[in-house]
Amino acid sequence: MGLFDRFKANKIETTPGVVYAPMSGKVIPMEEIPDPVFSQGVVGLGCGLEPEDGEVAAPFNGKVVSVTDTKHAIGIQSDDGIEILIHVGMDTVQMNGDGFVLKVKEGDRVSCGQILIKCDLGKIKKAGYPTTTAVIVTNAMDYENVEFTPAEHVDKTNPIGNCKRR
Repeated sequence: MGLFDRFKANKIETTPGVVYAPMSGKVIPMEEIPDPVFSQGVVGLGCGLEPEDGEVAAPFNGKVVSVTDTKHAIGIQSDDGIEILIHVGMDTVQMNGDGFVLKVKEGDRVSCGQILIKCDLGKIKKAGYPTTTAVIVTNAMDYENVEFTPAEHVDKTNPIGNCKRR
């Protein structure tokens, strides 16, 4: 095995239109996200994650299109056009970045599974906020069907959703 083969071995094979879990944990229906902006689909369609750890990974290959100053949310666009908002915790904007470390910046190219944000789930809970993380397709209107499947447990980078083009 050569030097560059090690890098290839870590690459996750992805499928166009598929959204992969940005965190390990329980996948819940969008309607169960404890914030009406997300649960009622105001921002788009998606799901919630009850995270097991504080690592947020890229849900596909693409580009970082936005990051919040408070480090709790990030927008990513896949190479095939899916736009995802990952919002860690509810009302965590109030934490002003405390407990969050960004590992990427706006404009960065990312690969599925690459760590985007590290957060301290204990600190979020101690501050009194739910750790439920919203994973939302913000351009859902561009798709005929956006579907996420609830699951008791997924590992980071397991498939959790599918976006079918019109």
